[in-house]
Amino acid sequence: MKWPTVCTTPSSVARHCRALLRSCARQSFLNVGKQLHAATITGGLLTLPNTFLRNVISHMYAACGDVFSARKLFDEIPTTDKDTVDWTTLMDCYCRFGSPLDALSLFVNMRREGIFVDEITMVSVFGACAKVGNNVFGIQGQVCMIKQGLGFCVKARNASMDMFVKCGLMDDAVKVFAEMTERNVVSRTVLLWGLVKWEGLEKGKKLFDEMPERNEIAWTLMIAKYVEYGITRDAFKLLKEMLFDFGLRLNFASLCSLLSACAQSGDVLMGKWVHSYALKEIVDAGKDIKLCTALLDMYAKCGRIDSAIKVFNSMHKRNVVTWNAMLSGFSMHGNGPLVLNMFNNMLEEVKPDDVTFTAVLSACSHSGLVDQGRELFYSLESVYGIKPSMENYGCMVDLLGRSGHLEEAEALIRGMPMSPNEVILGSLLGACRVYRMQELGENLVQKLVQMYPHNTEHHVLLSNMYASSGKSEKADSLRKDLRDRGIRKVPGISTMYINGQIHQFTAGDKSHPHINEIYLMLDEMIWKLKLAGYVPDISSQILSGGGDDDTNEQEEKERALLSHSEKLAVCFGLISTKVGTPIYIFKNLRICKDCHTAIKLVSRIYSRDIVIRDRNRFHSFKLGSCSCSDYW
Repeated sequence: MKWPTVCTTPSSVARHCRALLRSCARQSFLNVGKQLHAATITGGLLTLPNTFLRNVISHMYAACGDVFSARKLFDEIPTTDKDTVDWTTLMDCYCRFGSPLDALSLFVNMRREGIFVDEITMVSVFGACAKVGNNVFGIQGQVCMIKQGLGFCVKARNASMDMFVKCGLMDDAVKVFAEMTERNVVSRTVLLWGLVKWEGLEKGKKLFDEMPERNEIAWTLMIAKYVEYGITRDAFKLLKEMLFDFGLRLNFASLCSLLSACAQSGDVLMGKWVHSYALKEIVDAGKDIKLCTALLDMYAKCGRIDSAIKVFNSMHKRNVVTWNAMLSGFSMHGNGPLVLNMFNNMLEEVKPDDVTFTAVLSACSHSGLVDQGRELFYSLESVYGIKPSMENYGCMVDLLGRSGHLEEAEALIRGMPMSPNEVILGSLLGACRVYRMQELGENLVQKLVQMYPHNTEHHVLLSNMYASSGKSEKADSLRKDLRDRGIRKVPGISTMYINGQIHQFTAGDKSHPHINEIYLMLDEMIWKLKLAGYVPDISSQILSGGGDDDTNEQEEKERALLSHSEKLAVCFGLISTKVGTPIYIFKNLRICKDCHTAIKLVSRIYSRDIVIRDRNRFHSFKLGSCSCSDYW
């Protein structure tokens, strides 16, 4: 690299170099910055006194996300030449691109060296605490901030409040907010985020209505929460106010936030509107990787896998997150062989990470691809250089459990380098129920109850296991024990979006405005199902208390089974949508075996495609069969 002819002295060259390095930092031009760094070395500029070139070069690497190089340059700078900006810049780099724990460690060293702490330093500290959920360090940081006389600084206070909110400590966040002598729109938006996340929509709406000024983030928070709650009409009303009454626009972050809410709730109507808005209003929206990834993820999780594929294929550039979203989408829809084929295509374009293998192993589990899953899992470190994560182990245990290899799954758990979590033990417990391994199941429940005493799902699995093996007394006794302890099973809820409105059903629901028509349809549907050979499977339907005799109890169990939320939702879909149109249902729990059998027949009898997303995956019912091939 040649310097301009106006640079006639080493000091002027160094000055010019500093300006260029700062420009590289602002625009994240890492490669150009590296060339400048090399030129300073070959030109002997780093040996010049009072140029502070190492400081500026360290800042450049930090701004560009090269943590290793930033730290190396930082360590080469004499302690006397490092000021608050140098320490804070490296802390921020760790927080954004590296380990937030290293940022906190650096802050401790900074205090030991007696370096002055400013407002930006505290913002970095609180940001690191928020990322790792270390509220203890955050509280200590709060004390440090006050002792340093920074308690009046709005940015530091906002960061402190944000830390408390992200750690779930709303009382502390509210206290910080109340003590602030000066607040801005960010202050109120941070508190709003905490309220809608931890204390519900009603409290959030109250603060939102009281805000003297609202930014795009505040509007998006409220709209996304309405979408998440399924209140689509109010979400669109807020959107109209934001865009037309207040003249604000949705940016990339807002659009991604809304798409994430749509993906969680299954609200494809709002998702399609966001897609349309992005194409019309955002320049180069189709070229933004993050937005397109959020779009395909939304379509996949709303059951529109064909639309997700179209978005994926239209992307000119994809990163590992994009591929992972597409792989996860196919995995949820039960297409294991396609996931494996797509994984091989991915290897030609980007390097996979542990999330990639979670998606692929999950697909193998849902499709019964045991050998392929084994091969992938045991080649993670040797071939791909990736240490298996807790999620990877969970998928492998699920794969082995579903396919009946319970001893191998148990051995895998014993050999894990970390303690198994609830998901892994619960997965093996589910397999114990399917393969009637009661002794192992009982041992697992004991462990799970100790670890998670208020989670009823494990007790329910065990009671179902007892029931299916004819031990109804044990099953009822377990349920009675739960009831006596005040522990209730999480109710199953089936959600539908029809004509822009949300409809939700629980088992035995009587609250829907069209409940009479729904039960008339249910009677007709069950009659047709029984003519087609359907026999209700009451073996897993447990009733606490039972009937007066065996006959009454059998009838009561059958009535409860026939009014499961999925069946009621299907009936409402049949009477409220046009003949031949698909029915989409979103279930918060796993679909039961009896509903799965019944809905397969419904899809054939009524010539309807029925798509149900349960907690684990999609079931696409068509002409009497399911996409899962009865393997779920």
